[in-house]
Amino acid sequence: MPRRQRRLPDVWLVSDERNDAVLDAALKRLPRGSGLIFRHYHLPDPVRRARFDQLARLARARGHIVVLAGDARTARRWGADGSYGAGVEGTGLRLASAHSARELAKAGRADAVLLSPVFATRSHPGIRTLGPLRWRLLARLAPMPVIALGGMTARRARAAGIARWAAIDGLGSSQRLAGIPGDS
Repeated sequence: MPRRQRRLPDVWLVSDERNDAVLDAALKRLPRGSGLIFRHYHLPDPVRRARFDQLARLARARGHIVVLAGDARTARRWGADGSYGAGVEGTGLRLASAHSARELAKAGRADAVLLSPVFATRSHPGIRTLGPLRWRLLARLAPMPVIALGGMTARRARAAGIARWAAIDGLGSSQRLAGIPGDS
């Protein structure tokens, strides 16, 4: 069966406890049609759902895709456009994560995979990074679109020639958004 073709955003904002204070502003500054991966694992379920609803409204007003980290059933129930992690079953956009060729192979049914870490990152200090060259070599092995994650900013994506990327901290300020086509 051929893989479903979906229009995937080039730029993704990944929510986290660290960047919650700047998410509203960052979503407004992202190019129209970007993506939000809502994680916020640190919140209890009712509070997490309320924050998801707030950010989803804001994101959709800017034409962004909204993906929930979690299972497809919960993503569907919450009105997300898809799910991230927790397997790649179900309907809607399915995003997986990978850090190696072996994990890329396991993500075979996903619509796209976030491959990381490209660069050093605060979320995983001291971990061995892929670097742009190794990231590109691994990305070629994937049968689906690959999104770069880990220390990514607009400047680093442009310098490395990476068109599709995601960031947790790298999209939190206007300086880091500078240079993204369609910035408004």
